Amino acid sequence: MKTILHKANTRGYADHGWLKSHHTFSFASYQDPNRMNFGALRVLNDDVVKPKMGFGTHPHQNMEIISIPLEGALSHKDSMGNKRAIEVGEVQVMSAGTGLTHSEFNDSKTEETNFLQLWIIPEAMNVEPNYEQRKFDSEEKINQLQTVVAPKDKVEGNALPISQQAYIYRTTLESEKILDIKPKNPSNGIYTFVVDGKIQVADETLNKRDAIGVYDTENVSVKANETSELVIIEVPMN
Repeated sequence: MKTILHKANTRGYADHGWLKSHHTFSFASYQDPNRMNFGALRVLNDDVVKPKMGFGTHPHQNMEIISIPLEGALSHKDSMGNKRAIEVGEVQVMSAGTGLTHSEFNDSKTEETNFLQLWIIPEAMNVEPNYEQRKFDSEEKINQLQTVVAPKDKVEGNALPISQQAYIYRTTLESEKILDIKPKNPSNGIYTFVVDGKIQVADETLNKRDAIGVYDTENVSVKANETSELVIIEVPMN
């Protein structure tokens, strides 16, 4: 078993006034050669957007982009004609493929929006762009893995499709509960991000916004020291 620990206070940080962003991996002005990716997971940004502010129209290409709202809502508009808001409990996926443009905006006049944005390197370049979002039942993630994103050729249930052999799970793990995670593929790694709470993984204690990547193992055991909200990303390591 190999591990890589990313404590919350070691993340990159940018304060743009309207946007406060913590970067788990190198992004924009935050560049660290030791923090480029975890396998196919390239970006994990923890963004807080002020009321009536947002990201103007900008391009993406050949990246799987996943947005998970934690507080508030985020309006989305793109060059494929999609114009929708994503709210807490929903997950959005966007396969940029051959290229697209989009914008993201906090429409609230009073409340900040906090969301996670993940970028996963695709398994095939220049696929046809795709956009989907879905609401997930919070009861279905209590003490179990709720699959919210899966490979487009292996989608089951309500999971959203991406162009990579990767999975994203959410779980609310109650105090003292243990979750054993077996990677779908032996060469995959498991990256656990603590949205809130306190957990134990691979002899490490993780608190709010800490994360740990585990690979070269057949099983990853996660124990909650207190009720904890987690996002777990399973990705190919090569």
